[in-house]
Amino acid sequence: MDKEFTYPEPANLGADRIGEKMVVNLGPNHPATHGVLRLKLELDGDLVTRCDPMVGYLHRGQEKLAENMTYNQFIPFTDRLDYLAPLCNNIAYCLCAEKLAGVDATPRCKALRVICCELSRIASHLIGLAAYGMDAGSWTVFMYCYTQREKLYTLFEQLTGARLTTSFARVGGMRRDIPEGWLGSVNAFCNQFLPALDEIDALITRNKIFMDRAVGIGVISPEAAMQWGLTGANLRASGVSSDLRKDVPYLGYEEYDFDVAIGVHGDCYDRWLVRIEEMRQSVRIVRQAIEKMPDGPIDVGDPHITPPEKSKVLRNMESLINNFILTTEGPHIPAGEAYFEAENPKGALGFFVISNGGGVPYRVKIRAPSFVSLCAMQELIPGHHISDIPIILGSMDFVLGECDR
Repeated sequence: MDKEFTYPEPANLGADRIGEKMVVNLGPNHPATHGVLRLKLELDGDLVTRCDPMVGYLHRGQEKLAENMTYNQFIPFTDRLDYLAPLCNNIAYCLCAEKLAGVDATPRCKALRVICCELSRIASHLIGLAAYGMDAGSWTVFMYCYTQREKLYTLFEQLTGARLTTSFARVGGMRRDIPEGWLGSVNAFCNQFLPALDEIDALITRNKIFMDRAVGIGVISPEAAMQWGLTGANLRASGVSSDLRKDVPYLGYEEYDFDVAIGVHGDCYDRWLVRIEEMRQSVRIVRQAIEKMPDGPIDVGDPHITPPEKSKVLRNMESLINNFILTTEGPHIPAGEAYFEAENPKGALGFFVISNGGGVPYRVKIRAPSFVSLCAMQELIPGHHISDIPIILGSMDFVLGECDR
C-alpha cells in the first residue's frame, strides 16, 4: 500500500527546495501595489527570500518647490502629499510655520482643526480599509466603506468648497469660519456612522477567509517596528503605545477624552483592528469638539501673519495695502528653524522649516510616514508567499504621493 502523502508545514517549505532563485518585479503598474510602487522580489519558488522596494516614480520635488513660494502658497501642495487626508497635511504645515512665528491659534481655530483632522482620519482609514478588504477578496466591504467616505467628502465640500484638494488651513488660522448648520451635519454623520462601522466590522473581522489571510502574516515585533521608524497605527499594532496626540499634545488634544488603540501581535490582522478602533475614537473626539466649540475669531488677527477682513480691505487703504503685501510677499516669519510632527492617519507627518526671515522659507524637509512604512517592507515581506504580498501592502496603508513627494 502506498504511503499517504502529507503536505509539509509552512516552516519547512524551503527545506526540500533545489535552491534556484529568480528575481521578478511586482509593479510599478500593478493593482496590488496601491500606486506606482515597484517591489524587486527574489523568489525561491513562490516563497519571497528578499524584497527591495523601489520608490520615486511620483517624485515632484515638493520640498524644493516650497523654497520658491510663500508659506500660504505652498499649502495646496501639501494636499498632494497624503491626498487621502489633505486637511491633516494643511494643518500640520501651518502648525510648523506658526511654531516658527511664535503665534498660537485661537481656541475656535484649534477646535475646528481638531474636527478637520479627525474627520480626515476617518476618511483616510475608510479608504485604506476598503482597499485592504478588496485585496483580501471582500468587494462588499469596499462598497460599504466608500459609501461612508462619500458622506464625509460632502461635508468637506460644504466646509472648504472642495472634496479632495481642500487647501483650507492658513498660517495663523483657517480660510473662513464654519458655515451655518455644518456642525449639525457633522453630528448627524457621527450618529449614523458608528452603526455603519459596526456593520463593516461584523462583515469581515471574524470572517474565516480574512483571518486565514491576515492572522500571523506580516508580523513585525515592537523592537523592529521602532528600529525601522514606524509610527501611527502600524507601530501601535505591534503593541507600542505611541500617539503624538497623547505624548506631545497639540491643538488642545490634552483636553479631549479618547483611548489609544493598541495591538498585540503586530500582524496584518492587528493593523486592521487598530484602524477600526481608531475611527470609533475619532468620533468621540469630534463629538467633544462640537460640544465645546468656543466662540471668537478664527484667526490670530496679527497684521504680519493674517490678512484683514474683506470688508476692511474694500473700505480702508491701510487694510488694502496690508492685504496686498501679505498676498504677494507672504506672512512675516522671523529667522530661525522649527520642526513639528502631527499624528496623521498614515503616521507621524513632520515638517522641518528653516527661515531667513520674510514670507518664503529657506529650507523645507518633510518627514513622510509612508516612506518609512515602505522601507519596512524589507522586513515584512521576506519569508512569505507571493499571494501574501497584497495583504501586507494593504495592511500598511501607505500613499505614494507622500512617500515620493
